[in-house]
Amino acid sequence: MKTVSSPVEGRYILVAQEVLPEVFGKVLQAKELLASGTVRSISTAVRQVGISRSAFYKYKDCVFPAEDLRRLLTLQAVLVNETGTLQSLLAVLSEAGADVVTIHQQKPKGDLAQVSLTVDTSGMRVEMPRLLEQLRGRSFLRSIELQED
Repeated sequence: MKTVSSPVEGRYILVAQEVLPEVFGKVLQAKELLASGTVRSISTAVRQVGISRSAFYKYKDCVFPAEDLRRLLTLQAVLVNETGTLQSLLAVLSEAGADVVTIHQQKPKGDLAQVSLTVDTSGMRVEMPRLLEQLRGRSFLRSIELQED
């Protein structure tokens, strides 16, 4: 019997929309309606595209148009396990104009905690390499790296 390993978390793949279940395209449509201001509520958006609110919430943070992937980067950080360290990291990213899309924090081990962040860089006012250098000097951070796919 052959063992199959589980997929790597945080990894993105491109798949042609026509081979995916219809719900993924409809989630994208609902997100576009909301982003454009055409509709003001999730309830209205999902009703208009024909999906349930639960389907929207299930997939909204996992489905993006392919052109968005160029703006999305994943950062791997090791933080000091003290109150407010994640908040401090998020504040620096926000100040630089990065929009945090997802956060996955591991259970702390001793005095360190690992966190993976997906950030949208389209609104950044500083280049990512420079931001990483600025972050590396912070006392709340042991390491931070751009994850290469």
